[in-house]
Amino acid sequence: MDENTKATLQLVWGLLLVMAGVGLFFRIPQVMPQIRQIESFSGAVPFIYFCLYFMAVFLIAGGGRKLYLNGRKLKSGGPPPK
Repeated sequence: MDENTKATLQLVWGLLLVMAGVGLFFRIPQVMPQIRQIESFSGAVPFIYFCLYFMAVFLIAGGGRKLYLNGRKLKSGGPPPK
């Protein structure tokens, strides 16, 4: 696979990661009332909130990083700076 194809696939993957993170942000408030109803998880609700939002932020950040670096790579035609 040539470099342009790899960079394009990485751009698509980065976009999917960002979309998954944004989707998780919208889904968390819908799912948390169901999780609160489970008695064994009732004490861990703040930790569950933290973990889910932490994961959403990292998905968005990782996807954004892929979009930024591979977008620059496609634009300049060379490898991205590290």
